[in-house]
Amino acid sequence: MNKGRKEGRKEKRKIFQISKVKMKEKINGGISLHLTAPSPHNILSSTGLFRRRGVPEAERSVAMDPNGEIVEEAEEDNGFRRFDVVSDDSDHHYVKLNRTANSNADCFSNAASGVYAKIMQEWKILEKNLPDSIFVRVYEQRIDLLRAVIVGAAGTPYHDGLFVFDLAFPSDYPTHPPQVHYRSFGLRLNPNLYANGRVCLSLLNTWVGRKKEKWDPSQSTVLQVLVSLQGLVLNEKPYFNEPGHGVLPGRGLWEKNSMAYSETVFALSCKTMLFLLRKPPKNFEALIAAHFRDRARFILEACNAYTDGRVKVGYYRGDGSSSSSSSSSSTVHVSHTFKTSMQKVFPDLVHTFTRNGSSLGNFVEQVKQDRKKASSQTQAAVHKKQGIAIKFISKLKMILGLKKSRKSNGVVGSTANNRTEIEG
Repeated sequence: MNKGRKEGRKEKRKIFQISKVKMKEKINGGISLHLTAPSPHNILSSTGLFRRRGVPEAERSVAMDPNGEIVEEAEEDNGFRRFDVVSDDSDHHYVKLNRTANSNADCFSNAASGVYAKIMQEWKILEKNLPDSIFVRVYEQRIDLLRAVIVGAAGTPYHDGLFVFDLAFPSDYPTHPPQVHYRSFGLRLNPNLYANGRVCLSLLNTWVGRKKEKWDPSQSTVLQVLVSLQGLVLNEKPYFNEPGHGVLPGRGLWEKNSMAYSETVFALSCKTMLFLLRKPPKNFEALIAAHFRDRARFILEACNAYTDGRVKVGYYRGDGSSSSSSSSSSTVHVSHTFKTSMQKVFPDLVHTFTRNGSSLGNFVEQVKQDRKKASSQTQAAVHKKQGIAIKFISKLKMILGLKKSRKSNGVVGSTANNRTEIEG
């Protein structure tokens, strides 16, 4: 295993361990984890998480201070709270889970059960500690379900994208980790995230790993799962998430393959944006619309920068420069496949972002000019092909005509000779 690969894995393990330590410190630093409320309504109210019916989401600002008192909380900058309790779970991937007669579902409705108390503890941890780029919704009537939206980090091919994950707690939680499904829209943009929604992660016990990287019922939390998905899965160079990549010598070849993979990832991330805007998951419609309305221009600028080879995919900063010292060269090699993909997706992005409310006049004009140019090139190509075809047909006719003439001359000559012989 090369040195860079070892250092990368050490850094990932370091991040994982830091997240565990920070969670311990925050939990032990004043947030009570013992919940004894007698009913679901009282538990939700006492934690400041009960949804006030009829109040617009952006105006809901009830929270709880460390002493357990309900206080008014400032509204999020984008008008969308990072954590909230909602009621509509109809499009959740696991909505039919834990609903069979023998599923032990009572543990999710009985406030006296250990599973119930543990999930309430998870809610409190998420409400207090979610980073700015992760949003979570839990369900008033289905505490066993949870949905999270993660914003792709800057400096990665996932930047500015939104990635949706549905979680379900098992009836023996936390003995076993939650189930996690990625809303992929049939696209596979990471070695750990399959097109069918499967998520491979050591912390979820869905992939191999050392004991300290696996799910630990006494320490592991949903917050750690979400932070791991954002930092360890949706990372700068996802190509190396695949087992075996980067292990053998030949750093230059691995990096070249990594760049090509990142191009594919970014193109698929752009397609995911389109799917999300066309069919947003329930309870996140406002977030998705606002996010892409705000980030549309930056995303389109990045598309142009990557297609033109001005910046390596994933490193656009907004001023035409790169956020990576490794991509400081004046031009970057761009594959024909990536250019073709972006030529197809870029007009759709402009159209969809515009319909979503973004003002993108210059990009709209760019699409028009690109279409005119493409149309002219198509017509030129058609004329060229027609010209080639005409020349070919002309030559073919000439060849056939000569053969016919020769054949005719042969027949005439033969007939004349026969006549001469008869007359003689």
